[in-house]
Amino acid sequence: MLVVGIAIGLIVGAFPSRLFFLRRGANNANSESIEFSEELSPSNTEVHDAELNAVLNAIPLGVVVTDEQGNIVLGNHIAAGVGVLRHIDVLVDEAAERIIKKSRATGSVVRETLELFGPPPRTVVIEAMPLEGDKSIAIIEDISERTRIDAVRTDFVANISHELKTPVGALSILADTIRDEDDLKVIHRLSSKMVKESNRMAKTIDDLLELSRIELDGSVIPEPVSIFSVVAESIDRMAYFAAQAGIGIVSQLPEDDCVVKGDRLQLVSAVSNLIDNAVKYSEKGDKVTVRVSPLEETVDVAVSDEGIGIPQSDIDRIFERFYRVDRARSRGTGGTGLGLSIVRHVMNNHGGTVNVTSQEGEGSTFVLTLLRPSGNNAVNNI
Repeated sequence: MLVVGIAIGLIVGAFPSRLFFLRRGANNANSESIEFSEELSPSNTEVHDAELNAVLNAIPLGVVVTDEQGNIVLGNHIAAGVGVLRHIDVLVDEAAERIIKKSRATGSVVRETLELFGPPPRTVVIEAMPLEGDKSIAIIEDISERTRIDAVRTDFVANISHELKTPVGALSILADTIRDEDDLKVIHRLSSKMVKESNRMAKTIDDLLELSRIELDGSVIPEPVSIFSVVAESIDRMAYFAAQAGIGIVSQLPEDDCVVKGDRLQLVSAVSNLIDNAVKYSEKGDKVTVRVSPLEETVDVAVSDEGIGIPQSDIDRIFERFYRVDRARSRGTGGTGLGLSIVRHVMNNHGGTVNVTSQEGEGSTFVLTLLRPSGNNAVNNI
């Protein structure tokens, strides 16, 4: 907060000689405009004011100064961005005015956190304090991103502790049973179960780490990505597991490759999880098809299976963390219930969509829709 302290010092010392100041009419409740008023002052004051404005606009926090009537006499660009200067957000504006009045009345620092549900949800911290000369200052900080990251971390800890209880408990029981067992057949059976539970725990941890990474990354730095390479790598990742289950994976690709902008690793993760999900919910001898359909402005990547399908009552919830349509089947196949949540977050990060159609007993089709960069329709344009 050192930079804020310096700014406050500059503001207090600058008011007697400011050339321009912001004014909002206190008697006009409908006024949303900010007027610039001019005072006569020496030319060196212009330089001082320009320096003050530069300092205020360089501060990564909103700064608002009011007079004793509550009129805004000074504010920076950040404050305008969070709504205090131009009533972009009435709730932020009202909270700032209330806190400034309370600070002026009590002569002390007043701090309040404001939760705005959006969309998008925002968290704003407003701190007000009195200044010399019957003026007050409010510092406004938008901590939405910090709050989001903290929530992701909290969810991660809660989720991993909850989901690891079952395999850890099973391993403890199996280890305690096998410790005093002399029958080799029983030992072999119990040790096989221990390996299975260990693999399940490792898969859960891997999926949680991947989901946490994707959530924390937020918006991606877009780079040209070949859809053909994404599909090829995704199929290669799942080929062994599909072969073990007796399920074939085929691709249907257009004649020419197409390019999207995004994060290649995230896109591979999304398509791989759809293929993995299709394999787990298919029967031996079934086929999983990965189809790429280029459109004028978008490209669709569809993953279809011939499996058990999804009940209509479950479709709205399948993208929730740890939600499983068939929990018994998930336990048997090692499913963690995180794959589709990963897919949803990848699509959110890329500004794309994921849609599903399904018929019980006939299979499901998941379609990823991604934006294509204009003028970059072939892989040669990468």
